[in-house]
Amino acid sequence: MQLISKLKIYITTLSFLTLMSGGFLATSVSASEINSVRLWRAPDNTRIVFDVNGNINYHVFQLDNPRRLVIDIANISQPPSLDHLNLKGSPIATVRSAKRNGKDLRVVLVLKTQVSPKHFTLKANEQYSNRLVVDLFDKKRLVSRSVEEVVEQSDRKIIIAIDAGHGGEDPGALGPKRMREKNVVLQISKRLEKLFDKDPNYDGVLVRKGDYYLAHRKRTQIARDNQTDFFISIHADAFTDHRANGASVYALSNKGATSEAARFLAQKQNNADLIGGASVLNLGNKDEMLAGVLLDLSMTATMSTSLEAGKQVLKHMGSVARLHKKKVEQAGFLVLKSPDIPSLLIETGFISNPKEARQLSNANYQQRMAKAIFNGLDQYYSEHPPEGTLLAKVMSGKPLRYTVARGDTLSEISAQYKISMAKIMRYNKMSSSTIRVGQEIAIPGR
Repeated sequence: MQLISKLKIYITTLSFLTLMSGGFLATSVSASEINSVRLWRAPDNTRIVFDVNGNINYHVFQLDNPRRLVIDIANISQPPSLDHLNLKGSPIATVRSAKRNGKDLRVVLVLKTQVSPKHFTLKANEQYSNRLVVDLFDKKRLVSRSVEEVVEQSDRKIIIAIDAGHGGEDPGALGPKRMREKNVVLQISKRLEKLFDKDPNYDGVLVRKGDYYLAHRKRTQIARDNQTDFFISIHADAFTDHRANGASVYALSNKGATSEAARFLAQKQNNADLIGGASVLNLGNKDEMLAGVLLDLSMTATMSTSLEAGKQVLKHMGSVARLHKKKVEQAGFLVLKSPDIPSLLIETGFISNPKEARQLSNANYQQRMAKAIFNGLDQYYSEHPPEGTLLAKVMSGKPLRYTVARGDTLSEISAQYKISMAKIMRYNKMSSSTIRVGQEIAIPGR
């Protein structure tokens, strides 16, 4: 009897603990909370991010008359504030939210135009909690390309794609006084684009023009769509030790990183992109062996160009900043994995280093850094001008024809083409440096 009594007490106690445990578990997962809602507008899509403190169970669907996108999120304690969202330039007319079934949240986006939605969740990291991401891609009218558009131009400019790393909900590295990598590298990138645009031999193309996120493969696709000759990705480094300092230049490595630092950095940058993309080369009509050979040849030539150009860029950057490594490093950065476009990833300094953070936030230093990158790439192309480009014609010694526009001066034309005023005047048998609008001037080759 005593044994049975003790057994009953044990069972009763165990049942009570089980109920208590179950009650605690139910309470701990009973409701999630939305900490914040963020919205960014990119050139071809709008991204909405819900930061959720807890599990995410959701459903997204579209309705018509009027056109709406509905986002249902289960087990949300309170509706979030949405008044702060800037809808300007987005396909969203209004946004509202309300409780549903007493425990769930319904968010309704009233749309002005038709969109193609995509949605996914991201796990918590060192900066954010769990996230629900909803992308609204603009639906564009398909336009067939004319024959003239695909014919290779002669005397064309060299096109340089300039990619400011990170952006939007991905701030990149964080420096002192809430300094963010995404803002610093965009400022440097804009200065670099202006330098290329100012030179008659180049056209600069900004991959990211504002504060929004682009997946790595989307960045290289933008470069490819612009028929880019070279791709530069601008970043600012960070490390747990604030004493780490110096600028670096990276090219792609097929076989892995050339140092532990490069390997760590490649993994850190690649982890920012959690969405896959399409393949970078259209080799679908080739058999497997031929496709492999073509890909290998393309990658080999591309990497060779990247490394040679990187040496020149690194040399010129060394006149502005201390170099972290005195040679071009190689690592498996996802943003550099474009077999048909030579590319470099440039770390302009350590934003985690107080001294370099101050420099990187300074407009004059940003301009000097941009000028060093420009000078390095310009030196490479002056020694290896692509066939069919304006620079190739200049370097061959063949004269160019320039029509004077309003506001032009001979000194500015001289600086643009890197030919002395005296040489231009002698070649054109000019007795004075005075020029007039509409006048044609021959620019002698170098």
